[in-house]
Amino acid sequence: MKILVLYTYPPAPGGLATQGDLLYKGLLEIGVDAHAAHLKSDLEKEWYYRWFKPDVVVGIGFWGDTPDIILHPQRFGIRAVPWILADGYVANYREVLDAMPLILVTSDWVRETFIRDGVRGDHTVTLPIGCDTDAFIPRSPDDPKVRAVREALGVPQEERLILTIGGDAASKGGREVMEALATLGDAVPPWRYVCKVWPQERTNVQNKLDLELVRSLGIQDRVSFPTHQVSRNLMPYLLAACDVYAGPSRLEGFGMPQVEAGACGKPVIGIRAMAMLDTLVHGETAFLARVAQEIRITEAVLGPEAGFEPGHRVVFEKPRVSDYRASVPDIAEYLKLLLNDTDLCRRMGEAGRRRAVERYDYRLVARRLMEILEGGQA
Repeated sequence: MKILVLYTYPPAPGGLATQGDLLYKGLLEIGVDAHAAHLKSDLEKEWYYRWFKPDVVVGIGFWGDTPDIILHPQRFGIRAVPWILADGYVANYREVLDAMPLILVTSDWVRETFIRDGVRGDHTVTLPIGCDTDAFIPRSPDDPKVRAVREALGVPQEERLILTIGGDAASKGGREVMEALATLGDAVPPWRYVCKVWPQERTNVQNKLDLELVRSLGIQDRVSFPTHQVSRNLMPYLLAACDVYAGPSRLEGFGMPQVEAGACGKPVIGIRAMAMLDTLVHGETAFLARVAQEIRITEAVLGPEAGFEPGHRVVFEKPRVSDYRASVPDIAEYLKLLLNDTDLCRRMGEAGRRRAVERYDYRLVARRLMEILEGGQA
């Protein structure tokens, strides 16, 4: 079987690009005849259609990418199999998605979101995102590269490092973590909270709001927001440098950093909702805080990225849960446990590593894709 994989190629460090690139890498490693192209490069895609003649085009994106990863290959008579996530709701392309023989989704929560929003669910198959378990591995705190990360972040070896990685801190539950940390006082050893975020306009705005929060909480000297574009080469060492990975995300269709943290042997704090019910095991690989609040919306303003004209207003017949807020007391309780118990951190980290290797290794995901496609579901 010949497969063309569509994603942001060559890959940037972001989640969707990494998702696609690990699938492509996994397919090549298990011996599949595969190529990759940028999902928005119509000329390059057509070039591959004409000479490579793929049996299947697997496109990675969200429902708004339907024209690029579904409709474009279909115009050339090529079978399209999208591997998509939701961003809280589905507002367009329902008829196209409903007519597909097969849709791959990143988690059971994504499937439930699609069904809620009017897309049938009997044609969806959950395919988890792969993890590079050769790169994301447990490392000694004395590893020179790990020590160099902490030095670059300004975190002394004697301090416990809590880490969150995301486009901005708030979307990954960082504000709830900050509020929880502010309640711990002397009940935990000295700590530092690092929110590694990406340079973009919305992040700059959110950083200012988050800085106001930490100042009001009186923990501004213990929280930092390093805002840098980094390659995937640094990420395993960044995760290896932390003691606890905090990711009680407000919206999560899979949770790649949480899985990668587990692969690095780190305990995770998540939220008892969405994809983390698939990827994390409460009390074993992670602590999952209860949902304290569901944020519901009745309308949204969308544009060309979703297949509408600029400023298009979408009104939902029933309010949609757009995101969640984790329980701050729960996060505080779990932080207190983990920051005071290195043996507990080690046990949970070991369990997280086992789960990542057994379920999410990118080669296993590639093999699972082939089983799905060769099983006649495509």
